[in-house]
Amino acid sequence: MKNKLAISTTLEVRDRCLCLYLQKAARAIARKFDDAFRPFGLTNGQFSLLMSLNRTDPPKISEVAPVLAMDRTTLTANLKPLERRGLIEIIQDHNDRRSRRLRLTQAGHELLIEATDVWRKTHDEVDLMMPETDGGKLRRDLGLISQIDAHNIEKSIN
Repeated sequence: MKNKLAISTTLEVRDRCLCLYLQKAARAIARKFDDAFRPFGLTNGQFSLLMSLNRTDPPKISEVAPVLAMDRTTLTANLKPLERRGLIEIIQDHNDRRSRRLRLTQAGHELLIEATDVWRKTHDEVDLMMPETDGGKLRRDLGLISQIDAHNIEKSIN
């Protein structure tokens, strides 16, 4: 091998890479919430999806996808098991028959109410794992990064 990457570079990436740290943290937190939601037969992603539907008026798929940072195809695939369980309904938009709207069923609403107490408890536990972190500032900073990413994706589509 003619050119070698220095071990010091590997150590720099290990110690400095925000992407790596965010991925590791996201996986650890996702596992914690998945474990907490297991008695409800939900994953953390399904909980977030159901919560995003808790609105006065049923949202369109195109309105929910950006909230969850998903493309419409991925969102549609994630809706199917929730629909089969009777937790959501996919209905036609009264104003535009080509559009579909997403509505929580009574069973979905009741499950979400039960799971929210567990979400709060689990979230409190996660907050305690970061005693020196300002959770509000962390969420704002991560939100800013998400907005930049969403803007770049939207620009590339147009």
